[in-house]
Amino acid sequence: MTLSLTQKETSLLKDQQNHEKICIQKYQTYANQAQDGQLKQLLTSYAQQEQKHLETLGQILNGQVPTMTSQSSQANQQNNVQNSTTFSQNANTSQSDAALCNDMLMTEKFVSGAYDTTIFEFTDTNVRQALNHIQKEEQEHGNGIFQYMQSKGMYNPQ
Repeated sequence: MTLSLTQKETSLLKDQQNHEKICIQKYQTYANQAQDGQLKQLLTSYAQQEQKHLETLGQILNGQVPTMTSQSSQANQQNNVQNSTTFSQNANTSQSDAALCNDMLMTEKFVSGAYDTTIFEFTDTNVRQALNHIQKEEQEHGNGIFQYMQSKGMYNPQ
């Protein structure tokens, strides 16, 4: 079955594609800039997942309903973050790594919110589910960054 998208749906998908492209660029750039090896790995993994999101959006724009599978390895990422807490929390904390994390956390919050609007504007249930799946992964990225930051003493929720 080929999808027939409304003008508004097409516009929202193109916006989301632009958001995904920015996420990919940021994650790749920040992975190269990060000083902590664990952070480099986390950011690289998220860049790869964002690429999958971009591809999924392209499929939808081409009139295809994508088959969604979990692209996230959040449990492994959280275990890695938890294992790192055995080291001194401030030992490897750098101001530049903290700035990278803060920027990506803000970015993920924005992108997740943008998906919220996009999901509600779609008429096709299967596409809504696909977009919801992507949004869930964006939220997992935010959570992974938060967990990393908290384990390194960069983020202290009040």
